[in-house]
Amino acid sequence: MISIPNMSQHLCQLRTNVTGTAGHNLVDSMKHPDYLETMSEIKETLDAIGLLCPLPVLKARKRLKSLQPGQILELLADDPAAVIDVPHFCHEAGHEFLGHSDGAGHQIYLIRKGS
Repeated sequence: MISIPNMSQHLCQLRTNVTGTAGHNLVDSMKHPDYLETMSEIKETLDAIGLLCPLPVLKARKRLKSLQPGQILELLADDPAAVIDVPHFCHEAGHEFLGHSDGAGHQIYLIRKGS
């Protein structure tokens, strides 16, 4: 994770009406000020809500195959194991895990496809 001076100031700024592409509140681990820029780069959204391990990661892997390197996948999941599985998958597969946040009853994960 990137270290940012005055993190609490940045968090306060992000907490004011920051919403994602589907209206999700994005404040938890997406704390970097460049996050708003990242939101405009999202290429696709994958809804894996209701799916349990390992399906969210398997579906993300399949969807990432169709993206170009550098493009961003937004993954929506409510599987509690996804908090561990998604970052691990990204590390193992060479993708960049950009962070996650809580939505309404689910989590939102951002993955930048590796080369």
